[in-house]
Amino acid sequence: MTNRQLVEIGENIMSKKTFTEKEIKELSINPFVKAVSAKGITYTDEFKRLFIAEKESGKFSRQIFEEAGFDINIIGMTRIHAASKRWNAAFKMNGVLGLSDTRKGNSGRPRERELSLEDKNARLEAQINLLKAENELLKKIRFAERGLKK
Repeated sequence: MTNRQLVEIGENIMSKKTFTEKEIKELSINPFVKAVSAKGITYTDEFKRLFIAEKESGKFSRQIFEEAGFDINIIGMTRIHAASKRWNAAFKMNGVLGLSDTRKGNSGRPRERELSLEDKNARLEAQINLLKAENELLKKIRFAERGLKK
């Protein structure tokens, strides 16, 4: 094979499937989809947390997506594996906060002012409350799973 043929094969493998209008409409109905375009899907933070919890309980990525009402033929296994890898890495690095979509709240520009002690304290308290709520959610999920297994 020539180098050109190898490049063409690589481009075909690397190209992402785009969604048709019909597929976009079907995906947008799912409650775990925040947004969908021809090129990609933005999942809700709730789905990402559910995905990690289910994954840790031993379920396969495909099964989690199917149980959440997604059509695997539309999404494709490549997209599912990529999302799984991305969310697992984010969870390992930053815990549940790593799964949150920060694009809406982060323009990428650094803050121009230094936060006061009160602001820092309020921010930390909010973060603690969020973590407590997420821990309670995970406890409820695990409790419910134990009930289903018995």
